[in-house]
Amino acid sequence: MYDEDGKPPKHPRGAGAARRILRTRVALGAAVVLAAVNPLTLSGSAQALAPAAPVALSASQQVQWKTDTVAPGVQVRTGVIQNKGVTPVWTITLQAPAVNRLTGAATWAPLGDRTWADTAERQLRAAGFEPRVERVVWDEYADTPRGTMGWQVRVGSYATQAEAQSANQAVAAGGFRTAVEWTGYDGRQLADRESIHVAVIDPTRFRGTVASTHDGNVADRETTSSVAVKNGSLLAVNGGFFITSNADGVQGTVAGIAAYDGELESMAAGSRAALILADGGRHPRIADLSTTVTARAKSSTYAVQGINRLPGKVRNCGRPGGAPTELARHDTTCSLPDDLVKFTPRFGAALPQGAGTQVVLDSKDRVVSAGPRGGTVPAGGSVLQGIGGAADWLTAHGRQGERIPVREVIRDSAGRQVELGAHDSIVSAAPTLVKNGRIAIDAATEGTLDPLDLSFGFAWSNVRQPRTMAGIDGHGRLLLVTVDGRQPGVSEGFTLGEAARFMRSLGAKQALNLDGGGSSAMVVGGKLVNITSDATGERAVGDTVQILPARRG
Repeated sequence: MYDEDGKPPKHPRGAGAARRILRTRVALGAAVVLAAVNPLTLSGSAQALAPAAPVALSASQQVQWKTDTVAPGVQVRTGVIQNKGVTPVWTITLQAPAVNRLTGAATWAPLGDRTWADTAERQLRAAGFEPRVERVVWDEYADTPRGTMGWQVRVGSYATQAEAQSANQAVAAGGFRTAVEWTGYDGRQLADRESIHVAVIDPTRFRGTVASTHDGNVADRETTSSVAVKNGSLLAVNGGFFITSNADGVQGTVAGIAAYDGELESMAAGSRAALILADGGRHPRIADLSTTVTARAKSSTYAVQGINRLPGKVRNCGRPGGAPTELARHDTTCSLPDDLVKFTPRFGAALPQGAGTQVVLDSKDRVVSAGPRGGTVPAGGSVLQGIGGAADWLTAHGRQGERIPVREVIRDSAGRQVELGAHDSIVSAAPTLVKNGRIAIDAATEGTLDPLDLSFGFAWSNVRQPRTMAGIDGHGRLLLVTVDGRQPGVSEGFTLGEAARFMRSLGAKQALNLDGGGSSAMVVGGKLVNITSDATGERAVGDTVQILPARRG
């Protein structure tokens, strides 16, 4: 469900000239995002944001901002960035044969090395086509190589998708693996239009609450707007990554660390970015968080590797003993043959069944029963399910009346322990975008792309997509941002690099990427204000971030 490409030069002028053109486009892409948001620069922490008037950047670039005050200390700005001289087209992109680095399986990548590109170009010309070869460079990542990422081979420039698909039949008939794509999604040229919403929450003026929530049931999916209406929220955005398919676990459960009302409800996938909303959002911060959870039966301990998820399956990986990797790997489901999982009362679905065993604990961590997996979590209690070696441990220690307390530890990347209070919540995703006021996109470390495998993560990271971002500025204000995407001529979206540059231009000292794509949603006063990208409408998601009014009385 993505497209990406670069606008073909009308007059090819050799490889050297092509590289200069490409570097110019990348620089312009960064500059226009930064320049476009200058009218949005935030004022002092105790001041209201000045209304932003339409600003013309140049003859071809225009930005319009509309400012609405939702409540004291809460403002929403709606902006449209337009580059009138940009004319994206539909094109045909060859796919390069590749090998999945983790599994060894044959696959395809949207770009390859120069040898493959030159060979494909000769084959296409011999077949009567007029291809072009375009260089792709690494974006502004903190943990990837610099310079050339790979090469794309493309054919044709078409005004409509239907024309491109028709022409693609002939290319594909020549034995080439292809994709029909929109060049406006390519971060190597300016987007023709971007629709953006920026919410600014000032904790020194706002008297309500900011919290991440799964609305009571972590094993459920709801739209951001339905949760907002149910809770009477002033404003809301979608939250972190979550399970969308039964093949990967229990739908709706979070794929990363999550905490609501001071309770840890999902464990981290490695050490990934998280938004910590301490004291009802009055003290927000962003940090990479990891989790260690341990069950103890007298002198014996066993590592808990999951909370509220299907035993044996870890979405986004990042857990010790996981296969094919223990590292964070986005949109990848790893397996754990020896797995101990805790279920809390917020798991509102039937417990997973299957091989292994479980013990049911009461509110004082005493074993109430032990046996096959299944049933439900008792109110005020919890359940431990184990498979493999974890099942053997539970069988040996899960005798009725015995205590099996579970200790949970959350730490940031500096090793500091994060203590949860009753009014604290955590929502996580990936990757980090801004750190200490500098662009710091650790996409490889947080598993959204792989420098050694071009078949993985290119579209997710390097291609414009709908995105939701969160940031904190130098005055402690929370920034919640959505950009629409996957809508040719309406809004293309951001690459990760563009998202980072945009957040930094808002004054963000810290920022992270939340869930995006069809999940991206902003709701103001109970109404969806952005245009979501799924054809079926607003997507039902896992958790959300809700801005709640102050309670009366």
